[in-house]
Amino acid sequence: MSATYDRLVEILTRLHDAPAGRFTPQATFADLDVDSLTMVDISIRIERDLGVTVHDSELRPTLTLAGTAALIDARQAGRPSHEGRPS
Repeated sequence: MSATYDRLVEILTRLHDAPAGRFTPQATFADLDVDSLTMVDISIRIERDLGVTVHDSELRPTLTLAGTAALIDARQAGRPSHEGRPS
């Protein structure tokens, strides 16, 4: 996986106090039982740690960790991305 994915997993392991092995690229936020308050915290940490804005509303329960990393990569590259936008 990408360096962005690895950084995302680091954020999640700190938030969930869980081993990195618990997280897989195919896992969704729903699979990980991430609630709406935690989505806000993830969004804040992505902005703080990775320097891009991903609104918590973009972090849908069905979004995979790989999809989240792709959204972050697109934002870092300045490309528009529809990956994280609600349908």
